[in-house]
Parts: sequence; C-alpha cells; structure tokens
Amino acid sequence: MPTYSIGQAARLLRVSPETVRRWADAGRLPMGRDGSGNRMIDGVGLARFAEERAADDLRGVPDEAPPTSVRNAFTGIVTALTVDDVVARVEIQSGPHLLVSLVTREAVEELDLAVGVTVTARVKSTSVHVDRSQRAGS
Repeated sequence: MPTYSIGQAARLLRVSPETVRRWADAGRLPMGRDGSGNRMIDGVGLARFAEERAADDLRGVPDEAPPTSVRNAFTGIVTALTVDDVVARVEIQSGPHLLVSLVTREAVEELDLAVGVTVTARVKSTSVHVDRSQRAGS
C-alpha cells in the first residue's frame, strides 16, 4: 500500500505542510508512523480525504450552470487570448491547471471573452491517459 509523507500529501492537495499537520492533528486526515517514527499518510486514506474535500468544495458553489453531461468543469480566469480571422487560442488558469482551448473567433465574440474574464472550461474526452508519478508515494 502506498504511503505519503506530509510534504508529498501537501503537494498533492495543493496546501502547505502545516495545513496537512493541522488536519491530521484535528483527526480529519488519518496519519500513522513509519518504522523510523516519521509521520506518514496511507494512500487510501489520502485518496478518500481528497475526494471528501473536493465534494465539500463543490457544495459551497451555487449551481449556476445548466444541467450537462460534462463532469469535468474547471472554473478559472482567461490569462491569454490570441484571435485571428477564424480561430482563437484561449488560455485559462484554473488553480494550478493551465487549460488551452482552440475555439472559433465567433465564439470569442459571442461569449465576450477577454483577458481577466472568469470562465468555466468543460472537458469531455473519450480517451484519458494516466501516468503514475515516480515521485509521489511508495
């Protein structure tokens, strides 16, 4: 079973190591010790915590969007916009994620897109590739 150090868990959860320690001390994140006495988080517990935290985050967001079958929604801010005669390249920063989309010039005009505008990028794909990181977990 994979285990994670406080620092590794913090990087995966996009918070500081101190936040991970506080969650563990408060009993929100199960933590044990390895053979050397270092605090470790088991991978299953960390995965469960990440899912619960994501669900809690979604509960606080009002459902302003119409119903959709697309479940991967990234709310962010437009950081770059390159428009030519037919196509536009839109860069969106959503937390730690940079999304780049090619859309029509007409779509940019209809949505009134510009740098600094808040948008939601919805991603639906028939093929998703997942690579295992060699740095995180053991």
